[in-house]
Amino acid sequence: METTASTLSRKAQIDQTATALFRTRGFAATSMRELATALGIEAGSIYSHIRSKEEILHRICFRMADQFFAGFANATQDDTQPAAVRLRRAIESHVRVLTLDVAASAVFLHEWRHLSEAARNEFLTLRERYEVNFRRLIQQGIEAGELHAPDAAFAALTLLASLNWLPNWFKPDGKLTPDDIAHRLADQLLLGLAHS
Repeated sequence: METTASTLSRKAQIDQTATALFRTRGFAATSMRELATALGIEAGSIYSHIRSKEEILHRICFRMADQFFAGFANATQDDTQPAAVRLRRAIESHVRVLTLDVAASAVFLHEWRHLSEAARNEFLTLRERYEVNFRRLIQQGIEAGELHAPDAAFAALTLLASLNWLPNWFKPDGKLTPDDIAHRLADQLLLGLAHS
């Protein structure tokens, strides 16, 4: 069930409205005045709830990062399963996080560059760690003979780039559910197009 604006806390309303504006206008082009207007409050009163636009961006980016890591950990925790099975589950988990809040996903993927230097460095470190998780899983699959790829790092980057395009085309009211898309993308990325 979708959460209505009236049931959200003021901070959650601000985050939701800012996320939509950051996605459509971009972080840099969105002013605090525009945000206040979209919320129906006076520009000055917004500062009683948040300190800055970057505070909101920080919250969006790091909340999404937490969701990706939690999803990956949950998908791959059973190391008695073959690496290819865990990779499939990790791909499906990544898709589910992306489709849970498409606007936040788009902001996470494109607007992180506007974080302060310290936060940006922390964000990039987390992103590298997440990519390494996929790289290691692919490498395990290669070593076990379950997967074929000449370069695990290249395979991981290609896989994540393919998945991260999803917020550009996913429609929550489309005919495919997030689970349908998760399964289809996992099949496409793991099995490819060519007949063997």
